[in-house]
Parts: sequence; C-alpha cells; structure tokens
Amino acid sequence: ITTFRREGGYADARHPDTVTFDAGLEEDLSRRDFTINAMALDRDGTVIDPFGGQRDLERGLIRCVGDPVERFSEDALRMMRAVRFSAQLGYRIEEETSNAIRVLAPDLKKISAERIQTELVKLLTSPHPDYLRMAYETGITKVVLPEFDLCMITEQKNPHHCYTVGEHTLVAMQAVRADKVLRLAMLFHDMGKPLCVTTDEEGIDHFHGHPSVSEEIAGNVLHRLKFDNDTIYMVKKLVKYHDQYIEPQPKNVRCAIRKMGEDVFPLLLEVKEADVQAQSDFLREKKEKNLKDVRDVYQRILEEKQCVSLKTLAINGKDLIDQTGMKPGKELGEVLNELLDLVTEDPARNTREYLLKAAKERLKR
Repeated sequence: ITTFRREGGYADARHPDTVTFDAGLEEDLSRRDFTINAMALDRDGTVIDPFGGQRDLERGLIRCVGDPVERFSEDALRMMRAVRFSAQLGYRIEEETSNAIRVLAPDLKKISAERIQTELVKLLTSPHPDYLRMAYETGITKVVLPEFDLCMITEQKNPHHCYTVGEHTLVAMQAVRADKVLRLAMLFHDMGKPLCVTTDEEGIDHFHGHPSVSEEIAGNVLHRLKFDNDTIYMVKKLVKYHDQYIEPQPKNVRCAIRKMGEDVFPLLLEVKEADVQAQSDFLREKKEKNLKDVRDVYQRILEEKQCVSLKTLAINGKDLIDQTGMKPGKELGEVLNELLDLVTEDPARNTREYLLKAAKERLKR
C-alpha cells in the first residue's frame, strides 16, 4: 500500500533532492528500479503493469524501468541489486541495463559499506553465488571488492587445479551450502594466492603461505564492509585452517577440534569438501577419503562426548583452588591447559580423581 510519489534529482546517487505526493500511479511506478518491481495490484485484483514486468518475469529478464542510466543515477546500489536479483532468480540482465552498469559502476563509491554488504550477502547466499562473475564482468567488484578481480586473472598452473583462482572460488561457493559464513569463507579462502604465487623450474605454480595472507585479506575486507565481529571471527578461522591437513586418527582430530574451536571445526569440514569439489580430479579420491575418514572420527568423538575443550574438562579453576591451594592467575590457566593436553591424548583420563592427582603431581615439580 503506497502513497504515489514524485521525486526530484539525485545529487548524491542515493537520495532524491525533493519528494512530492501529487503523482499518479504510473508516474509512481516509473521511479521503480526494474520492471519486475514496477507492477501494482488494485483492490479488485487487477494487475497494473505499464512497463512490461509480467513479460520480463516470463522471459527471466532483469530490465530497468525506462532509461537505465537514469535509474542507476538515482541510486547506484541498484546496479548491485540487478546482479543480486539475477543470482536469486536465475535471470539474465537485459543488454542495455548491463551496459549502463559498466558505465556507472564507479558511482558505487558513493554508497555506504553497510548497503554494499547487504547486497553482497544476498548475492552470495543465493542459488547462484557464481553470478559474482557478472559483478566482475560489469566492473562492480572493481569498486566494491577489487581483491576478487586480482583472483580472476591469477592462473593456477598446478596439477591440483583446473581453474584460475577466481573461477575456482566461484565453483567452490556453489559447492557449499547457502550459509553466510560458509559462502564468505569460500569467497576469501584463496584470496591471498595472487600475492603468494611462485613458479618452479618445471613451470608449476605454488602458493605457499596463502591461508594466512587470505585470512588477513578477509579480515580487512570484512571490516571495511562493516560486518559484525562474530562473522569476521568465524570467516577468518575457516580461511586460516582451510588448507590444513588433518590425520584421521582420534587424537589428531581431537587436537584439531581443540585448536580450531568446537564451533569452527564442523564448518571447516564443509569448507574443505567444497574446496576439493572445485579442484581438478588429481588425487581427488584420496582427498575425499581423507575427509570422510575425518568426518567419521569426528562423529564418534561427538557420540562419545569426548572432552576437547576446557568447558567439558572434569575439573575447573575453582576445583584447583579448593583442592590444591592454587591462587587465581596465569599459572592456574597453564595447569588447566596441561590437564586438557592429557585428556586430549586419552579421553579416559577425563575424571575428577585423575585430573586432581595429576595437578598435584605437577605442582610438586
């Protein structure tokens, strides 16, 4: 339900300079962004569609209402919305609309980071996150995510890969479920590769140290786009550990869970699986078997409720203070972590009696 509006110019490419409420319905619809969003319904159920929105729905087409240059000049974020709607609906962008984006993409510099973030997340969590390629081809990412542009032109001449870094990223995002943190992790997991590439004497590319560089880039970009701290923390952790090999033995998996975090580890398995799916067939069966074996071990750890963190340790700091006379402080934390080491080695040790005895013996040394 709306009051018909007429808007003046858009000096800031975002807000109308003036708004009046004496327009008719068609004039009100004419200021909408795309034809599929410029339809109305009267009280009798009649569709009013002066700009061909129903036809464009049938054709699967994203097309601006009227002159696309005018529409994008009114609000530059509409260019990202065009790609986002395309990704959500699986539609193509009409040629004149697409050409206008190529011309006006630099205007996205005027748009706030928060609004950019919202559209990016909607695109990435859509059924077609690989449509980020469209944002690259129209010049959008050059403005809002230039780090990705560098990935698109970075080759991976390596038996493990069959795409550029950027294309691998697009395939990997499609291979993971549509969760914000997971899709962001796949977006950033290899973003440090362009800065780490070296080529050996046989012409094979290597990317030593890229996880830590990618983690740093992820943190910088996510802060720049005003993401919340929890999202930044999770994405950085997943990027940091995405390439770390995990031996499918109970002790090794427990160590990995403890190191990476109980909340991070199950997501990491999804990240690693998507990463493999976006690589070449080289050693794929071996990689997939490793992941399956790690997942099986992890499931057994969960079922047996094995201790992998201080919160499930059979004793806590208060117990040490009460039973050993220890004082609060740094040493208390060190002792608790040493006890957790013992339990990580052998979950059967996670009893109050065993751990108190071990703590007292440690304090005698």
